Amino acid sequence: MKTINPKEASTADVHALLLGAIAPRPIAFASTTDTDGNVNLSPFSFFNVFSANPPILVFSPARRVRDNTTKHTLENVLQTNEVVINIANHVIVEQMSLASTEYDFGVNEFVKSGLTPQKSELVKAPRVLEAPVAFECKVNEVISLGNEGGAGNLIICEVLLIHVQESILDAAGKIDPFKLDAVARMGGDYYLRANGDAIFELPKPVRNKGIGVDQLPAFIRNSSILTGNNLGRLGNTEVIPAPDEVNAYKTDPQVAQLLAKYNNDPEALRKELEELGKKLLEENQVLAAWKVLLLAAEV
Repeated sequence: MKTINPKEASTADVHALLLGAIAPRPIAFASTTDTDGNVNLSPFSFFNVFSANPPILVFSPARRVRDNTTKHTLENVLQTNEVVINIANHVIVEQMSLASTEYDFGVNEFVKSGLTPQKSELVKAPRVLEAPVAFECKVNEVISLGNEGGAGNLIICEVLLIHVQESILDAAGKIDPFKLDAVARMGGDYYLRANGDAIFELPKPVRNKGIGVDQLPAFIRNSSILTGNNLGRLGNTEVIPAPDEVNAYKTDPQVAQLLAKYNNDPEALRKELEELGKKLLEENQVLAAWKVLLLAAEV
């Protein structure tokens, strides 16, 4: 394990480590204007949501590491106390990246990126028409975190209006992550596309409290086949199946086949049952996985 003291490393090295490790990061594609109406559009990956009532988003345009200069977005926000935070998806990721170019003051990144400015309803800055979601915000506070290169500036935004493309909603009116096709920043030049195999479901902990990994039978807890994630899924259940339920599961076709095939090879049978239990867990068939693993413990 390599240990780095930020006070002894260069800011550039610390910056790279932070961005490489704290990932993926959502992106605030921020559109702003100055008091003269000059428009700016730029992405920031120091961004997240911090409250629902009131709805609060926070993003941070950091001072440039190389020369300690500030960004036009920060300067505009300090002048107007307004911003639109657009959500970028894979459809516009290249244009969003182009908008991050450090164009001179007064250059409109909407024009440079080819994105369409759409008039906002409550703030002066336009929103990105192509963005699947856009938040019109007032800025409640800007907190400077330092005066040196790399120092952030927390822009605390209260959402006034939310614009959502209906094409990304599911039948229940909620945002479908596959239709959203969001992108996020990794370290260096890397991004993550939140679609396809990148999206997985993980049931939230049960309200009545799961038994915990510490309460799993030792055979299961010490398995060389099951992963920490597998154990966590088992620990999120409330009750271990009773012995009669476990015994009855021997008639399950998959289990019966294994019992017959490895009748004279207990070690192989146990391994195959553990593998089956792992497979069932990863298919979210937790109760069936419990029964299979408890049968393996009996071998």
